[in-house]
Amino acid sequence: MHSLDSLEGKRIVLGVSGGIAAYKAAALTSKLTQAGATVHVIMTKHAVEFVQPLTFQALSHQPVHTDVFAEPDPHVISHIDLADRADLILVAPATANVIAKMAHGLADDMLTTTVLATKAPVLVAPAMNVNMYDHPATQANMRQLAEYGYRFIEPGEGLLACGWVGKGRLAEPEEIVAAVAAFFAEQRQVDCTDKDLSGKTVLVTAGPTREKIDPVRYITNHASGKMGYAIAEAARDRGAHVILVSGPTSLPQPAGVRFVAVESVQEMFDAVMRDLPESDIVIKSAAVSDYRPKTVHEHKMKKGDGPLVLELDKAPDILKTIGERKTKQFVVGFAAETQNLTENAKSKLERKNLDMIVANNVLTEGAGMGSDTNIVTLMARSGEQVELAKMSKRAVADKLLDAILLLSEQRSLRELS
Repeated sequence: MHSLDSLEGKRIVLGVSGGIAAYKAAALTSKLTQAGATVHVIMTKHAVEFVQPLTFQALSHQPVHTDVFAEPDPHVISHIDLADRADLILVAPATANVIAKMAHGLADDMLTTTVLATKAPVLVAPAMNVNMYDHPATQANMRQLAEYGYRFIEPGEGLLACGWVGKGRLAEPEEIVAAVAAFFAEQRQVDCTDKDLSGKTVLVTAGPTREKIDPVRYITNHASGKMGYAIAEAARDRGAHVILVSGPTSLPQPAGVRFVAVESVQEMFDAVMRDLPESDIVIKSAAVSDYRPKTVHEHKMKKGDGPLVLELDKAPDILKTIGERKTKQFVVGFAAETQNLTENAKSKLERKNLDMIVANNVLTEGAGMGSDTNIVTLMARSGEQVELAKMSKRAVADKLLDAILLLSEQRSLRELS
């Protein structure tokens, strides 16, 4: 977890929209203020129905803004002043309605006018009914915001206030504070980072693949795509031209990268081979299917009385083919194992002609698929290896890129430790 020191002196505009989760925004305001941030709260008219502005004023020690036409200081226009001076705009909770308005550039209240006017980064913490969250319109709106460069704090899963069980619960205040601290720590790191990948093309694969059985069923795995997306963002921030080939995930598309959406192993294979010749670094973090159904049924398979036998064929081996075809490329693979980690990873490194492999035991707490952290071992073809402590996937991504640059310059991997 990142130190809360990164929040000291930061000016955060907290947008609170109208949902039952607005009560959590009060605790969030308190925690951000205690960490040294100056918090300016903007409430929508519906948010005021759930929590009184006085609560936020007492916790933030700042005036609370609810009306775009209320201008207490004649020397400034309030929403422009807030937009210009913010280090970060945090919308928590963000309802489906306010997400839709932000995605389409509507500005009909204090919050949306401020968001539209700002050049500050925007962090969004959705909170809503699971069906509203999963609705194609909401998902499309979040993808649009991601293209604008907005970032998201994923909602939790569980029993919602409406009685449904599923994804849509606002992240806990502690989680949001940690995400904000991580954002500022990352920004500080980016500001201090040389663009050491300028002029390089980095090809990254991420997420799972899906192999169709029939129109309603498919074979897949638990990969979330978080590690690959973190690598793509880290490479982008270090000046690289990034191509991200991604299987189906719930993650927003990273801004500033060329995004290629695929579903099956074959689609990912074709996309990777198309861009391989122009790539300098290839990092294959995607968890692809090793096998696929021999027959894809045109119609839904009906349930019978006896057992079902599904015949599988070997799927294309993307990483092995990259290893066979590489010329100038530095190729990195991933080995997600449950036993014999070192032996299995070394075997894969050799068999697939890789320059480096990133090995992790997915059964280890904090290192599994879907986790925001990872615990990995970097293994080089030369035989060197370095074990990294538990850290965020973004931190792992930067360590990995450091290692690639070290080995590319024929320096020792030990310099990472």
